[in-house]
Amino acid sequence: MSEQPCDSSAPTLFTWEFATDPYPAYAWLRDHAPVHRTTLPSGVDAWLVTRYADAKKALADPRLSKNPQRHSAAAHAKGKVGIPGERSAELMTHLLNIDPPDHTRLRRLVSKAFTPGRVAEFAPRVRTLTDQLIDAFEERGEADLIHEFAFPLPIYAICDLLGVPREDQDDLRDWAGMMIRHGSGPRGGVARAVKRIRGYLAELIHRKRGDLGEDLISGLIRASDHGEHLTENEAAAMCFVLLFAGFETTINLIGNGVYALLRNPEQRARMQRAVEEGDERLLAAGVEELLRYDGPVEIATWRFATEPLTLAGQRIAEGEPVLVVLAAADRDPERFAAPDVLDLTRRDNQHLGYGHGIHYCLGAPLARLEARTAIGTLLRRLPGLRLAADPEDLRWRGGLIMRGLRTLPVTWNSTGG
Repeated sequence: MSEQPCDSSAPTLFTWEFATDPYPAYAWLRDHAPVHRTTLPSGVDAWLVTRYADAKKALADPRLSKNPQRHSAAAHAKGKVGIPGERSAELMTHLLNIDPPDHTRLRRLVSKAFTPGRVAEFAPRVRTLTDQLIDAFEERGEADLIHEFAFPLPIYAICDLLGVPREDQDDLRDWAGMMIRHGSGPRGGVARAVKRIRGYLAELIHRKRGDLGEDLISGLIRASDHGEHLTENEAAAMCFVLLFAGFETTINLIGNGVYALLRNPEQRARMQRAVEEGDERLLAAGVEELLRYDGPVEIATWRFATEPLTLAGQRIAEGEPVLVVLAAADRDPERFAAPDVLDLTRRDNQHLGYGHGIHYCLGAPLARLEARTAIGTLLRRLPGLRLAADPEDLRWRGGLIMRGLRTLPVTWNSTGG
């Protein structure tokens, strides 16, 4: 990898202490090494991009490929880049790993499922799921909002969207849970869960060919049958990445968002009043600020230089990985006033929480709907919601891409007082 001067004062990255609060380290990098070479926990060397302007440019730069085969090393063949287990489960050909024209073709096939109109049609189901989950623990007066609320809500929602039968959805929830639990541990646990999900999706696609519905999987089958040339592996990989990206990002958005509100009482009170008054505009603006302040995706998925290029003065060689640190870019004081302050009324909040360019998150409208519904309903139904643990005792899941709490214990007055 090309050389960068060593700075002994550079912060230590990717420790448990760093995971708890990475923002001071990212502030140092923005100031002193905005494009910084580091060795990741996996042993792979990569460049971290931390300033907003550089990040936005990199996210849209066609010279930065999403295809792991562009990597100059053989790490992609060993499962050290990308989603754990995807290579062994033959799930490599999906939206997060390909470039145009294949990316354009595959994205077009699923984009209709995430139009504002289609997402609005899905809103009643999200409200029903949200209320059912709260019903299960409301009288108890305490809950772990990650495992009992933020985790199952997006799992069941994306399963409904894909067309997974209700009787199979708990299996998908269990396998997805394996991916979450093993996210910071041996990759084998994740790989086993990925293989189970891949096998189930392939079997479900086969079954649905004889009984098409109005769900997303049926839509992919119809497109394939009408000459869109969607292979079975592409269809399974597409469904998998929608499931994978659709649940973990939303878990973290809800969990991180509720936690940030509970840690910022004035902002939480403002959101509470908006919910009680039916102010949908502040609720929507608040979700955008929560995405910026402590978003669900800490680092954008892998990119690889297809040719030598220079970014913020650093020379990046062909084949080297480039990781855009969204969490750092969205706290850049050159772009956001008082970036370390949570301000639910922030204007001109063009954060990068869901990316930028042709790889902008396809499921962002659904995730926003789920977050608005989840947070708004929690505050409406459990107005006395408060943390049931010291913040110092909470643990964040270790990992490269996602940022989220392992647990979020809360309590409230079960009589509503």
